[in-house]
Amino acid sequence: MLNKLLSYLFPINIFKQNSSVSSSIEITWNNGQLVMDSKNTNYSYGSLQRILRKGLQSIGFENIKTMDSILVLGVAGGSVIKTIVNEIDFKGEITGVEIDPEIISLANKYFKLNEVPNLTLFIEDANKYVQESIKTYDLIVIDIFQDNSMPEFLFESEFVENTISLLNPGGYLLFNTMINSKADQERNKHFANHFSSEDFTTYSLPKVEVYNELIVVKRN
Repeated sequence: MLNKLLSYLFPINIFKQNSSVSSSIEITWNNGQLVMDSKNTNYSYGSLQRILRKGLQSIGFENIKTMDSILVLGVAGGSVIKTIVNEIDFKGEITGVEIDPEIISLANKYFKLNEVPNLTLFIEDANKYVQESIKTYDLIVIDIFQDNSMPEFLFESEFVENTISLLNPGGYLLFNTMINSKADQERNKHFANHFSSEDFTTYSLPKVEVYNELIVVKRN
């Protein structure tokens, strides 16, 4: 494909639309790979896939492979799901929650997300999902952004407590955050304080791809 070859020289945009939820969404060939971007940041594949892969590697691919159920809050193009299925060879149940139906349509068209056999998708607000879900999981991935900012509800006690209530004993939470200021650093420290008891083990992977910090929580 000509666009794929030319993309090693410069990015080639092949689709762009304004989403009612996510503002501008673009599909671009970049270095031989299709990626999904918002106006100011990468949404799926590209750098985002590398970031979350590092978090999954820190938990351990072999560990994840033995799990039964995974929840992904914030699906976008589905790059973390593809890593879990294609690289880890995970055969258990994957539940994806994405608020933007237009993004899921693009994920299905350009990244074949609908062909993942063990994936169930919900078009729903993640905050509402964790309030109402009764299913529990061995791994929960939080990767929710509005362009290059993070919704405030992600750091509120109610969301954190609801999310942790869905995590099985011995399970992991992987939270992708972005640090742009000292205020963001303090915000992340406050988030980690929710897990200061002996019931949890918490660590962070700072400065992943420069601006991202991954927070990993294990429920003991």
